[in-house]
Amino acid sequence: MPRFFVAASNVLGGVAYIEGRDAEHLKVLRIRSGEVFTVCDGKGKDYICRLKSADASGAEAEILETVPSAGEPSIFCTVYAAFPKAEKAEAIIQKSVELGASRIVFFQSSRCVSRPDEASALKKCQRWQKISEEAAKQSGRGIIPVVLVNLSYAKAVAEASKAELPLFFYEGETDFTLKEALESRCGFGSVSVVTGPEGGFEASEVGFAREQGMLVTSMGKRILRCETAPVCALSALMFHTGNL
Repeated sequence: MPRFFVAASNVLGGVAYIEGRDAEHLKVLRIRSGEVFTVCDGKGKDYICRLKSADASGAEAEILETVPSAGEPSIFCTVYAAFPKAEKAEAIIQKSVELGASRIVFFQSSRCVSRPDEASALKKCQRWQKISEEAAKQSGRGIIPVVLVNLSYAKAVAEASKAELPLFFYEGETDFTLKEALESRCGFGSVSVVTGPEGGFEASEVGFAREQGMLVTSMGKRILRCETAPVCALSALMFHTGNL
C-alpha cells in the first residue's frame, strides 16, 4: 500500500491533507478517488485513508482507521558514523533507516578521507534527509529519522555516551564481543552505535571513548567496511531486542 508522510497538523477532523511532493507523488502513482493508501504523521501513527479529492493545490483523504505504526522498533537507536567517502553515506542512511535507526549522525574523526566544512556538511544533510524520507516510506517506518552532522569527534562521542547502551565498535578490540555487550545491560531503551571511517579509529580516539563510558566492542575477526559496520551492528541489535 502506498505510504505518505504529512505533518501532524495536516490531520484534522477525520481528514488528512496532503501537499507538496507527496501530492505530486499521488498523481505519479495515479491514485484515484476512492482508492486506499496510508498516511503517517511522522510521530508513529498511521492513518488508513481513502482519497476524496485532488487538484493542483494538494489532496484530501478521508481517514478510515488510525493505528500505531507497525514499523517502529521498541528501542531508540542513534547511528554515529564517521564521514565516509562519496556515496557510502547514502548507503549507510538507507540501510540504517530500513533496519530501524531513529537518528543518523555523521561526525569527523582523524582518519576520515572526506572532510566537509560546515557549509558543505549542511548541503549534504539536506540531500541526506530526503534519502532518509524515501527509505522510511519504502520500509514502512512511522517516523522519518533525522540525519545530522557533528564536525567535532569529542562532542559526538560525548553525546553518544549518554545512551543507556553506548556501543563503540573498534577493529582492534579482541576481548569484548558484540554478544557480550548486548547481554551486559538489561531493559535498555536507548542505544548508540558508533562506527569508524575507512581507515579506522586512532588509538587516542578509542581511549577517549573509553573515558566517556563507551563500551568498546568487537564485531568479530573480520574487518568490515565502514558502510557495512552500522548494518551489522543494527541487525544484531534489532535481532537481540526482538525487533527483527
